[in-house]
Amino acid sequence: MKKQILVGLCLLAVQLTFAQETVKLFNGENLDGWINHGEEKWFVEDGLLICESGPKGEYGYLATDKFYKDFELTLEFKQEADGNSGVFIRSTFEGTKVTGWQVEVAPPGKDTGGIYESYGRGWLIKPDPEKDKALKMGEWNTMKIRVEGPEVTSWLNGVKMVHLEDEKIGAGEGAIALQIHDGGGIRVKWRNIELVPLD
Repeated sequence: MKKQILVGLCLLAVQLTFAQETVKLFNGENLDGWINHGEEKWFVEDGLLICESGPKGEYGYLATDKFYKDFELTLEFKQEADGNSGVFIRSTFEGTKVTGWQVEVAPPGKDTGGIYESYGRGWLIKPDPEKDKALKMGEWNTMKIRVEGPEVTSWLNGVKMVHLEDEKIGAGEGAIALQIHDGGGIRVKWRNIELVPLD
């Protein structure tokens, strides 16, 4: 009996280990596993993923080539110049038209950590204004996004920014993507993009 219990515990430990296996979405060397939507610049330099406005200064997206439903995503970003960007979840693309939801990455005072539905309902939730001080413009910031069923929660540098429960998001299917906003003059660096599947 003791042996059976021990075997059962070992199997449970193995299952938990695999259930929480971390997926490195960015390998620090190239853009393998990603798809570029648009004409903006995405490249790797010194182990960092960098996005820059192209000559046309239009919207651009770099999306995973796999879909992710329920997950906890962590990444670091450093905004240079304008720094208007974002992290999309459960999103699909037709050229540079995106169907999905963005966790905002933006300069101070522009609702980093809030959730926006592109080509749809617009802003779904913004952080309380006092939470904006969690953003460190021009320095490395850590963002965490948890997506499970219809619920989305975002944190910035350890500060819980928003929590939203939305049936439309719950039904969504798609990729994770990084955005570069239109308007030109934008440059953002990214690193340590890691995901733990929850499903």
